[in-house]
This record gives sequence, C-alpha cells and structure tokens, in this order.
Amino acid sequence: MTSRVLRRTLVPLAALGLLASLAAPASAGPDSVPGTAGATTVTDTPEPARPAFYEPPASVPGTPGTVIRTEPATFFIDPLGLSDLSLTATRVMYSSRDRLDRPIAVTGTVFEPKTPWVGLGARPLISYAVGTQGMGDRCAPSRQMAETLTEYEHYLLKGYLVRGYAVALTDYQGLGTPGTHTYVNRVAQARAVLDIARAALRRSGTSLTASTPVGLYGYSQGGGATAAAAELAPAYAPELRIKGALAGAPPADLTKVAANLDGSLYAEFFNFALLGLSAGYGVDIDSYLNDRGRAVAAATENHCVFDLASAAFQNSSTLTRDGRPLTAYLAEEPFASIVADNRIGRIKPAVPVLISHSGLDDVIPYAVGRQLAKDWCAKGANVRLSTNVVPLHVGGVAPSSTESYAFFEARFAGLPQVNGCWAIW
Repeated sequence: MTSRVLRRTLVPLAALGLLASLAAPASAGPDSVPGTAGATTVTDTPEPARPAFYEPPASVPGTPGTVIRTEPATFFIDPLGLSDLSLTATRVMYSSRDRLDRPIAVTGTVFEPKTPWVGLGARPLISYAVGTQGMGDRCAPSRQMAETLTEYEHYLLKGYLVRGYAVALTDYQGLGTPGTHTYVNRVAQARAVLDIARAALRRSGTSLTASTPVGLYGYSQGGGATAAAAELAPAYAPELRIKGALAGAPPADLTKVAANLDGSLYAEFFNFALLGLSAGYGVDIDSYLNDRGRAVAAATENHCVFDLASAAFQNSSTLTRDGRPLTAYLAEEPFASIVADNRIGRIKPAVPVLISHSGLDDVIPYAVGRQLAKDWCAKGANVRLSTNVVPLHVGGVAPSSTESYAFFEARFAGLPQVNGCWAIW
C-alpha cells in the first residue's frame, strides 16, 4: 500500500541525509518511536485518548516476547462471555523490537481452547498476522473485537480454534499504542508476529510450552508480515518451533504494488503506507506535501480500513508540492533505498511456505506473489504457489484461509510439503 506513501515517506529522508545506511534519523528521539511512552504521530496530529491498557510503561523490557501486562479480552458479539465456556481470550501487551532494534511495546490477543488437545504432540499455536486494519488506534484488532463489529479477521481465525489450535493475534507496532502504526514495515511487522508467539508461550497459566509447534499465517498486509517473519525467524527467534508459513497475497514488492494502487479504489492504502514508512524511517514529510496533502495525512492518522472511500481514486500527484506522482520518485533516493529495504524474498525461509494468491487480485498484483515464490525457490526454499481465480483481492481471502487448514494439519502432523518450485514459472 504505498505509492503515495512511499513517496512522501522517502523524499524527506533525503533532506535529512539518511539515505544509504537507513540508520536512525537524527531527529528520532524517545518521543518519536511508535510503541513507547509519549510517542507522537509523524504528522504531529494528536491521537484520541486510548484505554489505559494500551499505554506503554516508561521502560519497555529489552527481551523480545516478554509479557508486560494482560487482562481478559471481551467481545462485542459476545458481551455475556459465553465463549468463555470453550476458550480463554487474553489481551496482552508484550515487548518487541522495531526496525532499529529499539524496545517497543506491542499489544494483541491470545486465544486458547479449554478443551484438551487430542492431536499428536503438543497443542499448536498459530501466530496470525492481520490484514490491513488502518492507522488509528481504534483500528487495533484487540480493540475492534471488544468495541465494534468491524474486526473481520475474527471470523477467519475461528477455523483454527475449532481445530483445537491456540491463536495469537498481534496489533502490530503503533496500532493501539502511542505513535503512528508502521504499516508495511517489513522488519517491524515480522518481529511483532514472532514476539507475540513468544509472549503466548510465556503467558502465565497457559498450557502452551516451549515445545509447542507454531504456524505463521496472514493475508495481504498480514501476508507480507508472515512472509517476512518466515525469513527472519531463524536469526531473530530460533527457539520457536515453527513448522510452516502461509502467506496470502503478500505485498513483497512495494514498487509494483504502488504502481497498481495510485488513483485506484484502494488509494487510501497509499496514505497508510506514507504514514507507516515515515514513522518507521523517521521521515519528516510535511515539507514535501502541499496543503491538501498535509490535511490528508493528518486525517489519515485516525482512519481505519473501512474509511477507504475518503481517498478512493485519488492521485498522489494532487498531494505533493511539486505535483509529481509518487511513482516518479520510486527510482530516486531515498525512495529507492527504503523500497529496497522492504523487499521480501531476499532471505531463504527455513520452513515450508505456501503462497496463496488470486490471479485476479486487484490490489496486490498476482505477479508480485509469483515473483516472491520464484525468489525463494532460487534460494533453495521449500515453496508451493497456490493460484486461484476468485475475483478481487477481497475474494482471495476465503481460499487462502480455507487451504491453510490442510496446510497446517499436515505440517503439525510432521508430514513434508512436496516442493512445488518446479511448477513455478
């Protein structure tokens, strides 16, 4: 999601001299790191008051996956708590690390069935990476599940719970906690996904243990987070017993995604990416936007995915001071370096991976998912590309979720995945 985003995000970097190394910007201080106490938004737009649970402590534990606090999670669709008869739902705040390895606090929800596990070995855990939720703190999945009926992922993860799996659902960096959500930031998202799995295993009173097998799943933004987590896991979280990863419609190449989105129905994703990458890379975007662009950026800070109409069919050229579209900047520094830094497919996953993608995807081009499969295959990974023809990006969610059940059942049973690289052209 990111054409207009990448542009606004990266240009300011050049002005700050943060190009090639992509190191911590000189302007980044303790109040500018999303997920830390007192963090501010990249547009300096005040955030609405949040529940006390989402306020990070003054000092975040340095060990990733450390549980900071927990509380029972409630559901808007189940105000009487009838689901408590079959599972426990716990809201968690846990420690993670941002792109620059700084400790941050991230929130999420852990679900654990109360019925005994009857499968082989220990009860499995799915670390579930949600798709695009938006930028405002109110968009955090853990809040939507408790406050509204808008959290669509809730219905998708039920398939894992009825199979007896535990599920850990991250809110990602800055979504719920102070500061701008670091949307489509490869490293930050991957670490949030891996660290909530760690937190789920360390949570007080859980039946999960260090021997718990783990699966990684996500679609769209979550597909990118899952794919990145599969790449980073061997170095970042080697103790997790990850058995496989399914990445649905992963935005592995932001350049191609940006070109597809600018001026489209989903142009709001450009705005999300603009803010998210700016937050993750310490970019000051204001001087590169015209008055309209600055107003759009400020408003976007509190938008959720269901606010797409606010930017539908908007061209990024209408938001910039020089009138050029974002795509014109992607080959220039610092844009080129930031986009390259968020390219997925450069590291070989150590576990079997399944990429599920619709050939008729109107948001993340099918060619992007296929290229990711080819990139991983070239590195010797065990990859299978599952292509469907369900229309549109939204339509591809169902087949991706459905085929994940058989995929994880086989992985948790210890069955090997037949490498499908020979069939990917």
